[in-house]
Amino acid sequence: MAAALTDPTGRAHARSLLAVFGATFFVRFAFGITLAVFATYITGKLTGLSGSDEGTVGLVAAMAPIGEFSTVLASGLATDRVGRFPVLFAGMGGASVMFGLVATTRSIAALAALNFFFGIASGAILASSLTVVADRSSADERGLEMGRFDAMNLAGWLGGYAFGIAILGFLEDGRLNLAFLPYVFVIGALTLIAGLAFAGYLVRHLPRPAPVRGEGIGAILRHAFGRSVLLVTLPWLVIYMLIGYILVFVGNASASVGFSDLYIALGIGAGGALLVVTQPRFGQLADRYGRSRLMGVGVGGFVGVMLFACLALAYGPRLELIVPLGILVLPALAYGPAALAALADLAHALSRGTSMAIYSLTISLGMILGLVAGTQLVARFGNDGFYLFFGTIAVALVVLTAVRYRDTGETAPPRPTTPVR
Repeated sequence: MAAALTDPTGRAHARSLLAVFGATFFVRFAFGITLAVFATYITGKLTGLSGSDEGTVGLVAAMAPIGEFSTVLASGLATDRVGRFPVLFAGMGGASVMFGLVATTRSIAALAALNFFFGIASGAILASSLTVVADRSSADERGLEMGRFDAMNLAGWLGGYAFGIAILGFLEDGRLNLAFLPYVFVIGALTLIAGLAFAGYLVRHLPRPAPVRGEGIGAILRHAFGRSVLLVTLPWLVIYMLIGYILVFVGNASASVGFSDLYIALGIGAGGALLVVTQPRFGQLADRYGRSRLMGVGVGGFVGVMLFACLALAYGPRLELIVPLGILVLPALAYGPAALAALADLAHALSRGTSMAIYSLTISLGMILGLVAGTQLVARFGNDGFYLFFGTIAVALVVLTAVRYRDTGETAPPRPTTPVR
């Protein structure tokens, strides 16, 4: 494999990474659009979900992470044995078909089944994409390249989500009606096809690494649940419990917070643009100062965000609460590149595709648990359920970060490895 990846001109390196970054952006943009409008599409309501509505939306939305969680290790194995880009392209093609089919039905059972297959495709896309980045990055630049990947991943999510929120704004203002919503999924399918064409064009003539046999399932699971890997992945689990709950319901609830959906969409879109700048920078800092330090910065940011979100929920969206909440989002973003690089650092004990699949497995499980726990707590305790949910997540993040820092004893490298520009 090493010989196949060697390219003195850097052509294969650059084109492979650009293909993955571009495909990642298009995929997440499509997913972001549909996630923003999914609750409205299922229920036919812009706001004012009842308890039964939330339960239905939560059940259908949970099918995607269930599909991803249950199959992503198989996707990782296929990435190692069949090849990186074949698995990526199969996932993107399958996801585009599923998006198109969603536009044809409002049946809860059919949407749940299609969402399950979305999850399978999503796991294949994520595992194969991350493996290409791990293949093409050395230890002293891994944070930087993972930062670039995370930038495209998150910018795609937020850009698509902003687009979806804007559509909800047009629905609320009466410039569109609910009959337009199926076309949102058609837009998502076309976006995925565009990403597939973009990536396929870039890599069509590049040499491919030979697939490897990989390790047995027993060795994979022993590594996946080893202490060092768990201390990297469990904070992701907790973070995606938060993200999974918020993303599904914020789009539907945004019209009731007192701000125009169009302004909210502009704010989210601006945040996506900011990520393109900040994530590679945080990755460089993780290369220079150590993974654990940047992960700690990210956890501190997340805890601060949840604290001010609870205060805003209790006292209303006051400027003195919204401003620090927005500021604290920035350090929270440091977690992604550092943690992805830390997981890639451990990949020597596993075949790379399967190792990267552990990330997808963890975040999909987090989204399942977040949807279940969040909806149940809010249904039972109202606003107090939000406080309990956020508080539990904050405590878990702090404890897990402290345990990992104690175990690794990680310090800054003896001298800078990747210059910070």
